[in-house]
Amino acid sequence: MLFINKKVSAVVLTTLLVACSEDEVNRPPVPDLDFKEEMRQFVIGISNYAKGINPDFLILPQNGQEILTTDGELTSPLAIEYIAAIDGTGREDLFYGYDDDDQPTSTEDTNYLIEYLDLAESQGIEVLTTDYCTTVSKINDSYTRNESKGYISFAADRELNGIPSHPSPIHNENNDDINSLADAKNFLYLLNPDQFASHDAFVTAIDNTNHDVFIIDFFFDDDALTVADLDKLKTKPNGARRLVISYMSIGEAENYRYYWQSSWKTSEPEFLDLPNPDYENNYKVHYWNKTWQDIIYGNDASYVKKILDAGFDGVYLDIIDGFEYFEDI
Repeated sequence: MLFINKKVSAVVLTTLLVACSEDEVNRPPVPDLDFKEEMRQFVIGISNYAKGINPDFLILPQNGQEILTTDGELTSPLAIEYIAAIDGTGREDLFYGYDDDDQPTSTEDTNYLIEYLDLAESQGIEVLTTDYCTTVSKINDSYTRNESKGYISFAADRELNGIPSHPSPIHNENNDDINSLADAKNFLYLLNPDQFASHDAFVTAIDNTNHDVFIIDFFFDDDALTVADLDKLKTKPNGARRLVISYMSIGEAENYRYYWQSSWKTSEPEFLDLPNPDYENNYKVHYWNKTWQDIIYGNDASYVKKILDAGFDGVYLDIIDGFEYFEDI
């Protein structure tokens, strides 16, 4: 929805409306599909491929929990094949951040999400939640409420660009070996390591924490993490084992990734849709398109294979709820 400030000039208003119209005109054709099912099958394909190489490789989709059932309704039959394909599910904004950062999520929205998260847990799927809050009292409340539900949780600024100083020590700090998600009691979610001076400084800094699970990007700038990095990160300071999981967006293409081609500026591939208005470097994709899926998984040059080869324990799949974008067209 486009909200217009009444003080905006007629010229600016006209420019905005023309830009929106041009975007709609330039949108590639979207077929009539069951978009939830297409996303479900995409995740299943990633899981089958990755687990065929490493049976212990973890698959964790973030958001879009509606695809746990066949048509997205809570009372509908379970999507059994999809449930079997995933090991965990991530959820943002459960208690804080849904409408605005550091603000409580409405009770209605929280209760709606909890119903799906509890459904996941009833099927043996571990739930990891991320609340976006920075006020100490709200951070404490987030951890308390998530723990009461049995969810593994993390609270931080939405930039996800550092190691939080609060709480200290880590909430539910744990010195035990973490061999599965069920063993984990906490995690660190850090995607934007710009504040770290170098690749090595980043690896050293997070390695010195006692988190059970890391969810991090495969790349530091354009520099991919190595097998040696992963060997280091998989061990806590006390020598215990931990899990290291790579973030990967599958519902949007990012123009700073290795797969992005300069020719796409003038000759866009058929799977590329409109830019995300909130993130100018991200583009919606027709995630059911085979060319896009081949970039993500299924061959030695694919994103998932690179993550596997580096030694990650799993992958954290983002923009699972991309089906909503196409359902609303």
